[in-house]
Amino acid sequence: MEARPNPSLVLGADSTRPLDCLFVNAPLRDYAERPRVNDYTLPVLGMAYIATYAAQRGFNVGILDAEARGMPIAQIVRTINDLTPRWAAFNLLAPTYEISAQIAGQLDPQTMVMAGGHQAKAMPVEILADPRMLRCEALVLGEAETRVAELLADHRNRADLPAVMWTDPIRKTPVSGGRPGSGRHLAPDIDHLPFVDRAFLAQDPYRADGRIEANMVGARGCPYDCSFCGAAVSANPDVTIRTRAPESILHEMDLLAELYGVTAFRFVDDLFLGARRVINTMMTAFDRADVGDWAVWDATGRINVLDRVDDATLDLLAANGLREVALGIESGSARVLSYIDKRITPDMVRSVVGRLTSRGIKVKGYFILGFPTETRAELDETVQLVHELWDLTDHRPGSFRASVFEFRPYPGTPEWTRLMATGRYTATRLLNYTAVDLTDLGVDESMRQRDEFNFSVGLQFGEPTIDEIRRHLVALSRHQHERNETSR
Repeated sequence: MEARPNPSLVLGADSTRPLDCLFVNAPLRDYAERPRVNDYTLPVLGMAYIATYAAQRGFNVGILDAEARGMPIAQIVRTINDLTPRWAAFNLLAPTYEISAQIAGQLDPQTMVMAGGHQAKAMPVEILADPRMLRCEALVLGEAETRVAELLADHRNRADLPAVMWTDPIRKTPVSGGRPGSGRHLAPDIDHLPFVDRAFLAQDPYRADGRIEANMVGARGCPYDCSFCGAAVSANPDVTIRTRAPESILHEMDLLAELYGVTAFRFVDDLFLGARRVINTMMTAFDRADVGDWAVWDATGRINVLDRVDDATLDLLAANGLREVALGIESGSARVLSYIDKRITPDMVRSVVGRLTSRGIKVKGYFILGFPTETRAELDETVQLVHELWDLTDHRPGSFRASVFEFRPYPGTPEWTRLMATGRYTATRLLNYTAVDLTDLGVDESMRQRDEFNFSVGLQFGEPTIDEIRRHLVALSRHQHERNETSR
């Protein structure tokens, strides 16, 4: 007899009450076909924000983080159907859409489906037309905390809610809700949203390098328009750029320290070190609160912004506990950087990485291989820049590490629009995401910690072939792994 699904897989819910909504983070692949080989994934903070808000409104909700659990599709379906939630809610992303749709199509008819996420915003009509999404009663476009709570109270509220879509049962066409004065739902006041209840997260807080760490969001929205990025401003015209008040951020940090012993924080939003105004405001508050005396923190940053700040500001960042900055470098080619609208140059990259690491601040650089129009010579420039940055920082108090990815297109982005305009591609071809095994059947340790990032649409967009791109990707990743092992 087959074992029943384990309800303990669901996080944050009260098992003694009927489940109003189960939020499902679908896996990047069907783990029945190939098990996970790494043991950590990024926490689903956006989903946890929505669940926390709904719980504070009195609803019994939980999160099934199937990616963090490495769950096969069949087990996910059995788990949801066994729990019989009123709603099953999916975060639709391009790489996980197919699996999410497969799951939704196999749910018991008594469970209503709602969905959001970047894919929902980019292709709402196509999603509602997907036969597997027939029971999607609400497609929520954009920030969803308040609208999800309204839907849980009564799904008929969707007619009053802006940017909520569904299929008209008579006309069989997509319709959208909204009434005058309801625009507040699209940009919730992030200083008045409850702090994320960590009971909804599978791996946060977590222990790493002798500290207990937690992920946080300090702002929403991004003012830049990098052509490949799902957060590009042109792909998110509905998003109002907002930064949390320093007092709110410091209060959450103090609470996490008190409840869980957290002394390391990772700010995952685009703006924390991506705008000089935000940097100045936050560092003034951190300095007054003596954050650097008890905590370290990591953040994403913008090279063009950090290139313009003075040395005194960088010194203040280091004194206030900044441990590592994640920088989207993407390419070593000046032409490619201009093509993707990064607003940076290779020389700016060298300068910023050098200035940060000389102060003991570590840098993690993200790179993408195989951009559309990229030549072999330009790909070689990227590989060369990675090696230059390794050499530059070898004897600095702060280190440099590289994280390299294969290019894949995301719907709604400027790059997607350009690719579709060429007439050489269809949406179906560009959405053919496939997990790629770069682990040599689990033997290659350098690939293990990036397992969930190895996926591809299998198309050649520039001069280098897919095989050439992956050879460079694996070589750089192995070299970085060796450097990591040597530095321990």
